Amino acid sequence: MPAENRAVAADAPPPWSDPQADIWGGADPGACAGVDEVGRGCLFGPVLAGAVVLPAEALTPLAAAGLTDSKKLSPRRRAALVPLIRAWARHWALGQASAAEIDRLGIRPATERAMLRALQRLPTTPELLLVDGILPLRGWSGPQRTLVRGDSRCLAIAAASVLAKEERDALIRRLALRFPGYGFERHAGYGTPQHRRALAQAGPTPLHRRSFLGRFAAAAVAGR
Repeated sequence: MPAENRAVAADAPPPWSDPQADIWGGADPGACAGVDEVGRGCLFGPVLAGAVVLPAEALTPLAAAGLTDSKKLSPRRRAALVPLIRAWARHWALGQASAAEIDRLGIRPATERAMLRALQRLPTTPELLLVDGILPLRGWSGPQRTLVRGDSRCLAIAAASVLAKEERDALIRRLALRFPGYGFERHAGYGTPQHRRALAQAGPTPLHRRSFLGRFAAAAVAGR
């Protein structure tokens, strides 16, 4: 948010509520980062992660704007939230891991690699990391806290999910032009019936996750 707006907000009463306060465990929200991933269950393309640091004065405006789990938002609402998140965030960054890395490492290590890449792009190291889900981020040496349904409970995690979702969807739309006929612009690489029919007819692209396709991929390749 522009500096003059931040100055006005700083004179206002604390704009975050007690239910949010317990999320941060008493820490300054502006020193904590929320991290989340998108595309974990896709058959095609990278997994992408976002990391966002939100100062305390950002919480009420972003909540009022409807920020929540990206999966609960319409494409139009997500797109409208992106510039607001970027304006209010103290820091934000994105990272990804490719389909080849997913095949080589497995989905959890590849997802962790994407998250760590996003965090490494932040200009400062967060004092506390808030991770969506029940699994801690391996490879992170600082304090962290896992939050079940964190993308619905913690605005920093929700912001990370929205930025990652919008970035990945834009990337997949560009890749849809490179690989026409699979319908990526409609299903973003998830295993819909349309996507599986296209795989059966044309086989996987170089950016498909072969480890996710298993015997289906082998049969598709053999039938080409």
